[in-house]
Amino acid sequence: MTALTACSSADAATAARPTTQEITALFDQWNTALKGDAQGVADLYADNGVLLPTLSPVVRTDREQIKEYFVEDFLPKKPTGTITESHVRVIDEDSASHSGNYTFTLTDKDGDQTKVDARFTYIYEKIDGKWLITEHHSSVTPDKP
Repeated sequence: MTALTACSSADAATAARPTTQEITALFDQWNTALKGDAQGVADLYADNGVLLPTLSPVVRTDREQIKEYFVEDFLPKKPTGTITESHVRVIDEDSASHSGNYTFTLTDKDGDQTKVDARFTYIYEKIDGKWLITEHHSSVTPDKP
């Protein structure tokens, strides 16, 4: 005996796989949050998110540690990121990765700017209906030999 289950259009929409553009927009959301406070940035990470940050050797393994990195190491430099190479992989309706290269413009307290080229990987998971960063690795791009 076969049972049929009806799905409403709302159920179908929630089960839809995200588009590449939707996943790419999550970086834009994160980059915009950098103009605010560290709590706003940290809130984009899962409670048990992992951050391997660009400007610190310390691996951050929860939201409070992630917030600490943004307070102490990153946001004081007034960062603005621009993606220069982007690769999105949609894993399923609730998970995706976004990897590539980006350039950050950092501004010191005297207003002098420095550009930092880095590689990145974000792993996103939809948790309670919200896309959150579960893993984020960012490292300075090595010099070419």
